[in-house]
Amino acid sequence: MTTPEIVETAPAKLNLYLHVLGRRADGFHELDSLVAFADVGDTVTARPGFARVTLRGMALPPVGPRLAVSGPFGAALMGEDPSRNLVIRAAHALAARLGREADVVLVLDKRLPVASGIGGGSADAAATLRALARLWEVPADAALLYEVGVTLGADVPVCLAGRPAFFGGIGEQLDEAPALPECHAVLVNPGVPVPTPAVFKARTGAFSAPARFIRAPADAAELAALLRERGNDLTAPALTVAPVIADVLASIEGTAGCLLSRLSGSGATCFGLYATAAQAAEAASGIAAAQPKWWVKPARLLPAPADAPPLPRGLQVPARQDLGQDMAPPPPIPFPDTGGWGVG
Repeated sequence: MTTPEIVETAPAKLNLYLHVLGRRADGFHELDSLVAFADVGDTVTARPGFARVTLRGMALPPVGPRLAVSGPFGAALMGEDPSRNLVIRAAHALAARLGREADVVLVLDKRLPVASGIGGGSADAAATLRALARLWEVPADAALLYEVGVTLGADVPVCLAGRPAFFGGIGEQLDEAPALPECHAVLVNPGVPVPTPAVFKARTGAFSAPARFIRAPADAAELAALLRERGNDLTAPALTVAPVIADVLASIEGTAGCLLSRLSGSGATCFGLYATAAQAAEAASGIAAAQPKWWVKPARLLPAPADAPPLPRGLQVPARQDLGQDMAPPPPIPFPDTGGWGVG
């Protein structure tokens, strides 16, 4: 019998604009953002692990979830505490919600830079939830996936949706976005991780107003024009944390055909928008040649699928002290089969 293997993609998330509306009493910030996804990203593979077994009358804990990490940015995760990895936390959280063992083997092919403002960890968590839903026969549009996702991080719900959407609150309020036109991008990261808390701590000045639009832009140029009327409120504070972001934005802006150059999220990844794939490819080639140590990728913005289910409503964010509660896994154990690490 063939062991089922589920593969889910974790596409890069781009904040086409990001406004900070205010700061709540619990310390979280209220946001307004239009999010799109690119056709580059990580992948998560899931397959059944070992269920609980009995040895000499004693029930032993299941071996799982186990996580192996590969890919060009996999090494960046090896030094981290596995209990903080969002893939592992997602597996534990969904298993706990379903009242079952987290007996699964997961492989994360890490191709997006870590702590880079394009939702890599959140996208990985969302892909894990989708993969496990398929493996454990949970409906893909089940509300509980979003209910679990919102406990893992502010970007996880929109990454679960995986299509253009507005988000508000701290990420739990999702609304449909107008259809976006065919649009291409270049993603550039200078190799400097930027911790989100440090960027929010450095933010000063007045807060912004929401800036959603209803009309669907006709083409990439019109989309860029709409976005130029908006901005990313985290750009200025991110520059104080990683001044090299200014060089990245200038490099993108100086390419032929660039319609918009912008920071995504809290950085340090920036993106440029282009009307055609050829323009994006040429721009990416030029930037990579000039800055060989930077991560540079041409990409296409992903459209919303025709059969996309409705976005969830009424998601509740746990209190700050409850985030991650009861999700911490036991201590790590070796995973020698692939040279990665795992937790059980």
